[in-house]
Order: sequence, then C-alpha cells, then structure tokens
Amino acid sequence: MDLSSSSSHKISTMLLFAAFLSSLVIIANAGNFIQSFDINWGNQNVRILEGGQFLSLSLDKISGSGFQSKNEYLFGRIDMQIKLMSGNSAGTVTTYYLSSQGTTHDEIDFEFLGNLSGNPYTLHTNIYTQGKGNREQQFHLWFDPAADFHTYSVLWNPRCIIFLVDDTPIREFKNMEAIGVPFPNKQAMRIYSSLWNANDWATMGGRVKIDWTQAPFTASYRTFNADACVQSSVSPNCASVVTSTTSGRGWQTQELDAASRKRLEWVQRHHMIYNYCTDFKRFPQGLPPECTNSFLE
Repeated sequence: MDLSSSSSHKISTMLLFAAFLSSLVIIANAGNFIQSFDINWGNQNVRILEGGQFLSLSLDKISGSGFQSKNEYLFGRIDMQIKLMSGNSAGTVTTYYLSSQGTTHDEIDFEFLGNLSGNPYTLHTNIYTQGKGNREQQFHLWFDPAADFHTYSVLWNPRCIIFLVDDTPIREFKNMEAIGVPFPNKQAMRIYSSLWNANDWATMGGRVKIDWTQAPFTASYRTFNADACVQSSVSPNCASVVTSTTSGRGWQTQELDAASRKRLEWVQRHHMIYNYCTDFKRFPQGLPPECTNSFLE
C-alpha cells in the first residue's frame, strides 16, 4: 500500500468525522417553545399557544412566571421576538438572558424595566463573568417595545459578545483576557426569561410602585431561534468545535464591521442613558480595565 495515500485517506477520514461531530452539537432550534423550553416557575401564569409557536408570561399579585431552555449552550446566536406590556408597567421587570449556575456564574442580560404610562421602558443590559457583574449599560429604545414584537439577540463567540435589537448592535463586549479581563468562554449557559415584581428598584429606584389594578401584566414571545453549540455530557467540547470549525457559521467568528460599528455608535450617542464606563464617581480608584481599553467611545 502507498503510505502517502494511506496517510491522506486517514486525514480525510478524520476531517469528515470532525465535521460530523460539529454538526451534532451546533444546532438551529427554531420556533417551538414546547420542544425548546421548560416552565420553571409560575406555571399558572404561562400560556403556550399555536402548537408551541407563541408563549406569554404574566404577573399578578400571587406570582410572576418564567421559563428556561432545555439545552445548555456554549457560544451561539440566540434570537427572541418579544412584545412587552403596554400602559403602566411601573415596578415590573421582564428579563431575557443567558446564565450558567453557581457563585462564579457567567451571565448575559437583557432586562426591560417598566415605567409609568407615557414614559419609555428602560432596557438594562449587564454582563457577569465568574460571578462579577457591575457592567451595566442602559438604553431608551427608538421605538415603543410594547406596540409590537421586536427581535432581541445575543451573539456570543470566543471573540466577543454583541447585543442586538432588530439586528442593530447596541452593545459590544470584546474578549480582553489578554489584559486580565475575564470573558465568559468556559461555562455553558441556559436561556431564561421571566416577568416579576421588582417594586424595590425597577422604576425610579423603587420610588414608583406597581399599580395592581392594572394586573395581570403580560409579555409575549414568538419566533425563538438558537443557532448555537449545545454543551452536554455526551457531546464534544463546544469551545473546541466553535474555534476549529468555522465553515458556514458566521456567528462563530463574527465581529462588528465598519457599517455595524457606525450603527452601534449611533445607538450609543442617541439612546444610551447610562454607561458604567463613564461613571467615574462609581469607580474612584479608576475605571475597569475594559473601559480604558475602550470598546466604547
């Protein structure tokens, strides 16, 4: 047998097998809430309709409600269409986030803080790494998130985390481990969403309370999609798959291009209302290192 031919055949076989493994763990889950999620609290306030294509969470005096993904993911693009409650939503919080477990957990947060009728929702974002957060940025969106469904997305790969609203980037957090900034790249996360009573802090620092005559408060969900790597005890390591298999998976290496960066800058200039990287009073000993190596202007 020709040894060079044999070696070439082995290499080809190994490459095909690696591609097969990656196809097993990088999946696209589209749409169905019954198949993709479990209700984790407030069952009586969760409705799943249209064969799993539509879900709603409600909050009343007795309980809020929430759900979590069946799968754990390590890197991917997660999209969810959400329509928030209209009218007086003061004191309520609707959350949509990714999180691992434990005291040193990682977390990527969208939180919608309710407000009095006529005032905008505050979109609160945060990133936890190894149990530490304190990386808040807040926005008033350029539309009414209670008037219709809008798509809220997290793109998470070994290079960066990008928050998107209707495909417009609003926030970027780059991997800066080289300068000692922890980055969430080792702990798999589930997707969570909840609607709950946050009277003590959600609206004007807790000064405006929930008007229970407006209850039940309801948030609606549809068109979920996870193009992501599922981490499990029987699957290959997602970190290895994502970093070594990039063909046909744009999110695995995606970063902001020039056009997207201009859109990000527009959002931050016109719609950001708080940025921890400019809060010098909060950090009298100096801003966090990711701020001085700024991913923001």
